[in-house]
Amino acid sequence: MRAVMVKEKAAMSASSSSGIAQILGELVQTGIYKGTQGRFTRQVTCIAIWVTFALGAWRLYSAGGLDLPYKYVVPAVVLFAGLWFGYRIVNYHPFADFLIAVEAEMRKVSWPSRTELVRSSLVVIIMIFGLTVILFSYDIIWHELLILLQVIPSG
Repeated sequence: MRAVMVKEKAAMSASSSSGIAQILGELVQTGIYKGTQGRFTRQVTCIAIWVTFALGAWRLYSAGGLDLPYKYVVPAVVLFAGLWFGYRIVNYHPFADFLIAVEAEMRKVSWPSRTELVRSSLVVIIMIFGLTVILFSYDIIWHELLILLQVIPSG
């Protein structure tokens, strides 16, 4: 039994180290994985990652805590690394397959028409206001009742 557990631990550590090596190996490639599938979702994800890193680089630049040569170098390195990371992560096989599946499922969704959307939104808004009035009324009633019973001081 103990030998089996040792083999399982060794296999788990080998798979985790190979997983990290696989990710690092994927980051240095330049190819596009299944370039025609899930294109829109992958592009939007990549742009979101790029914007995040660009805002981070801009924040580093505008923070002003770095000396003159590093004021430009550090944000530029962060920006370049973020652009490369965004491009490569959407082409990482498991992540790209996930994004392809997401886009395929989104095509299967039956979206409501504009009139259905407006009607449903109005129902939700009216229900929220109605529940607000009911809860406010209960709060006032309980507050007055507890004051009459002198459980809470009037004030």
